Amino acid sequence: MKEAWVYLEKWSKELVTTAIENGADVLVTPPGLHDRVKALGRIAIVSPDGDLRPGLDVFFQKIDTPLDEERIVRGLASGPVVLMELPGSMMESESAPGRAVVESPPPPPDAGSPRARPWEIIPLENLIARGGRVIVPVRSPEELELALTVMEQGAAGVLIMAEDPGSLKSLLKRVKAASESVGLSAAFIEHIRLTGLGDRVCLDTCTLMNEGEGMLVGNSSGFLFLVQAESIPNPYVAPRPFRVNAGPVHSYLRSPGGATRYLSELQAGDRVLIVRSDGSTQGATLGRVKIERRPLLLIEARTEGKSGSILLQNAETIRLSRPDGRAVSVVELKEGDSILVSTETAGRHFGMKVRETIWEK
Repeated sequence: MKEAWVYLEKWSKELVTTAIENGADVLVTPPGLHDRVKALGRIAIVSPDGDLRPGLDVFFQKIDTPLDEERIVRGLASGPVVLMELPGSMMESESAPGRAVVESPPPPPDAGSPRARPWEIIPLENLIARGGRVIVPVRSPEELELALTVMEQGAAGVLIMAEDPGSLKSLLKRVKAASESVGLSAAFIEHIRLTGLGDRVCLDTCTLMNEGEGMLVGNSSGFLFLVQAESIPNPYVAPRPFRVNAGPVHSYLRSPGGATRYLSELQAGDRVLIVRSDGSTQGATLGRVKIERRPLLLIEARTEGKSGSILLQNAETIRLSRPDGRAVSVVELKEGDSILVSTETAGRHFGMKVRETIWEK
C-alpha cells in the first residue's frame, strides 16, 4: 500500500485535522508542534522534536547530479529514504539515513504544464529499479499520478504539499485508492470430499464487501482461491458482508505487499487484502478473528499447468468465485466447475517469497 505523508510548513489545525481524518500516515512539521498535533489525533510526526527525526530516522536529500543518486542508493541499503531538501530549522543532523524522500528539480517558470519533464523522472526510475523505497513530494493531481505510476509500480509513497484542506483531502483520497493488483485465472474443480472437523477461521473486517470481493486463501502459497465475503442473503442467516469465512488455521492468506500469513497468526488490528474478481484490491483492518471447530471440505482444482487445494467449512454461506465474479456456494460446487484462483511460484520463508526447492501438496 502507498504511504501518504503530509508536509506542514506552519501550524494549521484544519490541515492537521484533514490529514488525520483522511488516513495520512505521517506529518512532516516544523519543531514545536508535536503536542498540538497529538492533541488532535494519533499520527507519526517527522520533526527535530517528533517521533522520527530528520537526519536520524528520516533522511532528506535533493537529487541534482548522478553522484547524488549513487549516494542515495548506498543509503537505501539500510532502509527506506525521502528525497527533498528541508529548511535548516527542520534539520537536526546528517547521520545515518532511515526513510528517504526524493525531490526532482522544479520545472522552469515558463514550462506551462505542471507535468514533470523526462530528466526529472529518470532519477526516480533508477532508484525504484534498484530497489529504493522512495517518498516523492507532490503538489498537484498530475504530479501525484506520475509518482504513483512511474515504472508501473510507482514510488513507495508521496509527501503531499497542499495549501488548503480541500486539495489535501482530494490528494489523500487518491493515494489511499491506489492499490496493488493481483493476477487471477480460471481453474477447474477436480475433486471435492469431506475431511472431518477442523479449527476454521472467520476474518471479520472493518470494511463492507460486495459480491465478487473476498480474500485469497489456500493450502499452497502458489495456488490461492478467491473466497468471497458472506455478502449474499440466505434464508437461514443474515448477510455478514464484513466477514470472510477463510478456512482452517494452517491456511495461507495473501497479505498486502505480496506476502502471505497463516490464518492462525492473525488478530484484531492487522491489515489484510480484499481482492475483487477483476484483480483489483483494497486494504482493510481486521476487527475480530473467530476460530471455531467446524466440518470441512477439501476442494482440489487445476489450471493448465498447476494444481492446488483449499479446505473450507462445509456450509452454504461459504462461497468461491466464478470467473465472472458471481459467487458459488461450496455445497453447490461440482467437479468441472470453473472458479478464480491466483497462481505463482510456490516458496515462502516467514511469508516472503524465496527462490529455493519447495514442494507443497
